[in-house]
Amino acid sequence: MIANEAPTIDAPPASSAGQRSCPICAEADPTLWLAAPDRFHGRTKLYQLLRCRSCSMVWLDAPPSKSEMGAHYGPDYDHTISTAAQAPEHWFGRRDELLRLKPGGGAILDLGCATGGFLSTLKGPSWKLSGIEMSEDAASEARDRCGAEVFVGDILDAPFPPQSFDVITCFNVFEHVYEPYDVLVRVADWLKPGGIFYTLMPNIDSAGARIFRSYWYALELPRHLSHFSPATLRKVAQSAGLREVSLETWRELYFESSVRFVFDDVAKRFGVSRLPMAQSVDKASLPWKVLRKIFRMTLLQLFTAAASLAGDGETIAAVFTKDGAPRGVSA
Repeated sequence: MIANEAPTIDAPPASSAGQRSCPICAEADPTLWLAAPDRFHGRTKLYQLLRCRSCSMVWLDAPPSKSEMGAHYGPDYDHTISTAAQAPEHWFGRRDELLRLKPGGGAILDLGCATGGFLSTLKGPSWKLSGIEMSEDAASEARDRCGAEVFVGDILDAPFPPQSFDVITCFNVFEHVYEPYDVLVRVADWLKPGGIFYTLMPNIDSAGARIFRSYWYALELPRHLSHFSPATLRKVAQSAGLREVSLETWRELYFESSVRFVFDDVAKRFGVSRLPMAQSVDKASLPWKVLRKIFRMTLLQLFTAAASLAGDGETIAAVFTKDGAPRGVSA
């Protein structure tokens, strides 16, 4: 386990952390959980994550403003994320699970629909497709691709009326939103009685997070603003008026990317400068690609099996249903 951060990273003092309140249960006096930079882009500015002593919620202290956040994504990030998401087969597992939950179809809203990769797998007479997306270009592509109605802007600004949807999905987007509780209240408002909310997000209490700490790829500082465990997700969903149908974790170690961050930091300490991951995607040589494939077929399988001893899976997969009026958050 990587218990300590590299000597080149100096964590800020925790004295100011006690002035923050948990965004989920409003408990004061959180602890400084860890501090780290944006390793994906190879930047040096340090961000700190706070953890609630009461409900164990983890969140980014003093995040960039909404107007500044775009600079922390950029074309390199968009390319890395969108390459796989463009292919319909990337979404087949999620589509099949949704069809098991709602075999009759209905009206669906995909939060953070991007270019419509997931919605395109549902194109047909059984589903009325809608989405919310921050990028006008991506939204336009989604409309052309599957005929979806796509609102461009913040989730909380979307004008959909109450009880509009049978299904709302949110795949690896919830950790990016600034007001997670308010978003879930809006989800509950938009769902029809008996409607479902199907979501995926990283698990901050997973084996990968415990092993790699600030080098864990899924931290995505500062783009990920909130970091949930199964327990904290249950709490905030219940507080927003949603009842749990199922919640499980899937094993997805992000081993290669996390180890890459460790290696980059070690190289830096020895005066070796390497391209950050954002600038080196898809630039591996053929011999390295062969070695990587051999590793994935052999040692990675052993590491993945051993990870079960360190904690639950790295991805939370949860389904909630609308169950009565929203309730207020309680400590």
